Amino acid sequence: MRALVVDELGVLPQVRDVPDPVCPPDGVVVRVAATGVCRSDWHAWQGHDDDVRLPHVPGHELAGTVVEVGPDVRGWRTGDVVTVPFVMACGACATCRAGDQQVCPHQAQPGFTQWGSFAELVALDHADTNLVRVPDGLSPVAAAALGCRFATAYRAVTVHAAVRTGHEVAVLGCGGVGLSAVMVAAAAGAHVVAVDPSPAARAAARDAGAHVVLDPGDDDPAALAARVVDATAGGAHATLDALGSPATAQAGVLALRRRGRHVQVGLLLRDDAWTALPMDRVVAWELSVHGSHGMAAHEYPAMLAAIADGRLAPSSLVGRTVGLDDAADALAGLAWPGAGGMTVVVP
Repeated sequence: MRALVVDELGVLPQVRDVPDPVCPPDGVVVRVAATGVCRSDWHAWQGHDDDVRLPHVPGHELAGTVVEVGPDVRGWRTGDVVTVPFVMACGACATCRAGDQQVCPHQAQPGFTQWGSFAELVALDHADTNLVRVPDGLSPVAAAALGCRFATAYRAVTVHAAVRTGHEVAVLGCGGVGLSAVMVAAAAGAHVVAVDPSPAARAAARDAGAHVVLDPGDDDPAALAARVVDATAGGAHATLDALGSPATAQAGVLALRRRGRHVQVGLLLRDDAWTALPMDRVVAWELSVHGSHGMAAHEYPAMLAAIADGRLAPSSLVGRTVGLDDAADALAGLAWPGAGGMTVVVP
């Protein structure tokens, strides 16, 4: 098969022929119809993820058709059109049995712990636990956006932020996950403030349902938070850091009203992993700080129902599609997020 191969961290990967993947006994091989280009892929390529071993094929947001099924799989057949969460859970441990597969301690991740979907074929483990059937009418390009950014944003907004009609919500960072969060929060009836330095990203946020867009400019976290407080009538019920930086995380906490919820969606890695937050405010105002790490396959039906009835439209967040030969440039472009929409590779 053809695949985009990383031979050296930080060096532009190349498309070349590699052996086809071996089907796991409890898994499947999927012919990739579309795969998203996510900033998490960029982090892995830059060496920010210790699970990556070279040579490596990135890619973790995917949709495609099952072409091979392992002997232990019961619920799937060749020809099924599927997507998958980026966390592939074991399905057997206590965490999985409790329904929290998105934080399975034995998880595998395509594009990180094993070769991913920037390829014509990809092997996926524990198929009966992790595969999600793509409904008729949902394009592979739209379905590819679900496995990481859109599903993560959906759960972050609906579960962790607990957004309701009339809530004030602020989203900091309007890349793929941020735009998804804007759309989900607006569909839930919230008044949404979106923050991003990119004019294209702010325009995309308005299209996704944001009522107010702000350019953070050179504001420090406290000054930016004060502007968000003004835009949310005294502070947000919920804030989401969809970028992942010390400044946006701190601004998100400071922009909350009393008993508000901050959800950290954007990755804070390496030197930023132990970011300080204003815990005096957290205690005094009884604020909540939540991490959000994807969404388990069994939680997809509610999201898919909202897509089917038109409340959510992930396909509208796709800014462009490219071929596999252009995937490396698309990956490199995520060093400067904010282009105003997702990029999806069609191998």
